[in-house]
Amino acid sequence: MLTFIAKRIVSGALLLVVICALTYTLLFFSGQDIARNLAGDQATEAQVAQRAQELGLDRPLLERLVSWSTGALSGDLGTSWFTAQPVAATVASRLPVTLVLVIVSIGLVAVVAAAIGVAAAVRGGWVDRLVQVGSVAGDIVPNFVLALVLVILFAISWEIFPAVSTITPGAPPNVWVASLTLPVIAIVISAVTGSTQQFRSAILLQLEKEYVRTLRSRGIGEGEILFAHVLKNAAPAGLTVLSLQFVGMLGGAVIVERIFSIPGIGSTAIAATTQGDIPVVMGVVIATVTIVVVVNLLVDIANGWLNPKVRVS
Repeated sequence: MLTFIAKRIVSGALLLVVICALTYTLLFFSGQDIARNLAGDQATEAQVAQRAQELGLDRPLLERLVSWSTGALSGDLGTSWFTAQPVAATVASRLPVTLVLVIVSIGLVAVVAAAIGVAAAVRGGWVDRLVQVGSVAGDIVPNFVLALVLVILFAISWEIFPAVSTITPGAPPNVWVASLTLPVIAIVISAVTGSTQQFRSAILLQLEKEYVRTLRSRGIGEGEILFAHVLKNAAPAGLTVLSLQFVGMLGGAVIVERIFSIPGIGSTAIAATTQGDIPVVMGVVIATVTIVVVVNLLVDIANGWLNPKVRVS
């Protein structure tokens, strides 16, 4: 197991290095005149050139990449070019909001998808047909459309929840609940249909296995077979789907955060990318990729524990 975990950690670290290098390189080919953005439209060419020199934008790209990488490895992500705030502090203040949004959403998706998936696989009938239709509808309707519908109904028409987030540093729990309820619902509805279909398929596959028939022939009850054996063997497929959903939610949360004005990492990434604030963008990339690597590592460990064949592979 330790060798298995070590391999996953090394591959995750390599992935982080490659993505950071590619992102840093591509950002300087976006066509933005970062020095002009910083100096302002009224600045002279001499002032723009001076600003570029101060930021090191006149140096070769490889030299800048090495300089940034050296600082990042030592824990120094630099400061924002536009706000002069430390990048680490900026990311640390925004990341918890996004993590709460995504973790609560994926937790609800796991519970709801597993419950409906089991019902669809075992009972069939109208539940199964509803899951089939819902999986198609979930792929067609994006979460930002659901978010807009929820805002119109529950924030504007009925005024039950706020239309925009009121989360601030040190805000009480009731503010977090009120601000994140509609975004969570939008994400969960969009994600739960596809996850339910995957859970259903995994459980049906296990129910057709020979060991299920053997257990039934021994007089073991259906409930014990389902919860003690079938769900355990179907869990790796479900965990894999949920890990992919988690990664997708991190990306999808960007749009949802913009709709509800949530002060998360997604809105920070959009603002920094639009401005050309390279240090902040790279800080967001490091945080996001690290989270994805950690989540995938935890899923691999869980799958390896549930299925020893995964550790061998």
